[in-house]
Amino acid sequence: MVSLTTPLCNFGWPAHNFSLHGTDGLTHTLASTRGPRGLLVMFICNHCPYVKAVIHRIVRDCRELREQGIGSVAIMANDATDYPDDSFDNMVQLARQLDLPFPYLIDDTQQVAKDYGAVCTPDFFGFNADLELQYRGRLDASRKEATPDAPRELFQAMLQIAQTGLGPREQLPSMGCSIKWRDTA
Repeated sequence: MVSLTTPLCNFGWPAHNFSLHGTDGLTHTLASTRGPRGLLVMFICNHCPYVKAVIHRIVRDCRELREQGIGSVAIMANDATDYPDDSFDNMVQLARQLDLPFPYLIDDTQQVAKDYGAVCTPDFFGFNADLELQYRGRLDASRKEATPDAPRELFQAMLQIAQTGLGPREQLPSMGCSIKWRDTA
């Protein structure tokens, strides 16, 4: 398992459109997932210990952000052939088990992850109402284990974006397992 950190936020970078199949049986797009005040795009997966450590916090934060007009979507781009825990059937199970408050989508071709420049799980992209990137940071100080009472960095950043359209200028990168790219050779 390779651990990576995300690049710094490229403020103003436009969100890329997508059309992906969800665990709920529906097809979701950029337009269908955005909220009136912004959108949080997350690249996650089932097997990553970094995601497992914080998934309950992600669910909590997304429920609360929805009340503030921020939409959320999670995308799984890993090669499930080599990582069967990340299969679509297992994604469906996880979505039901956790009652995810956001669409959980599969990026079979890995093109959306490439379009966004996703590098790890979890990888967070916080967009304002104009779908301009304002946050590319971490959820909180947790790593492979949840940090008790960690300040809610992502949540606070997205609240700021909902209220002002601008993200915090200082952001700490997310850290997680590398995206499991298909061998194209």
